[in-house]
Amino acid sequence: MSLNFNLLTLFPDMFPGMLGHSLAGRAHERGDWAFNAIDIRDFATDNHKTVDDTPYGGGAGMVMRADVIESALLSVEKPGRKIYLSPRGKVFNQTLAKELSQEENITLLCGRYEGIDHRVLEAHEFEEISIGDYVLSGGEPAALIMMDACIRLLPGVMGNVDTADNESFGANTGGLLEYPHYTRPAEWTASNGKTYDVPEVLRGGNHADIDKWREEKSLKVTKAVRPDLL
Repeated sequence: MSLNFNLLTLFPDMFPGMLGHSLAGRAHERGDWAFNAIDIRDFATDNHKTVDDTPYGGGAGMVMRADVIESALLSVEKPGRKIYLSPRGKVFNQTLAKELSQEENITLLCGRYEGIDHRVLEAHEFEEISIGDYVLSGGEPAALIMMDACIRLLPGVMGNVDTADNESFGANTGGLLEYPHYTRPAEWTASNGKTYDVPEVLRGGNHADIDKWREEKSLKVTKAVRPDLL
């Protein structure tokens, strides 16, 4: 089964962007996922290809028109799950990424300007999802981040089936942040003149001790950085 993304955007050339490289790029070449970037401006009906207008009630900025967005949406044969990338939506997380990765079709609406006429969101039952508590210049970067989080969870994309479960927020970490990682050399002198060693427990080969150390480190870093996860 392939995961297909329909992208409603004013900037279709932004896709696939970074997703054309590395693991996601190879997965795209294999057909594990696909995308269809639809230019909303192609569905404007006037000579100037107008997609926005002034907001009712006044205020700064312009609002993207419901009728133009709907026409773009109706051009999609299989829209599947419909999502509007919005800073006021529920926060995107690993649980939601795993859920979305199991869909066949997802339509992502990328807003610009001051926002979207709310009526199109109501009429077509869009979910509103945010990638964090900050505002971007448009929904395209948020869409790429959401897509990346989903694509890497598709079967075979990361190779080792246990990789995702051992990462931050994964099943094997109990939803905690991931423990620190180390590799060769065992002793490394940094440019500040200090020598840093790989923890002895990781070099000893006792897997029970290693597992215990990793659990303790995950708990410690979560307490320090994200106590809300506990």
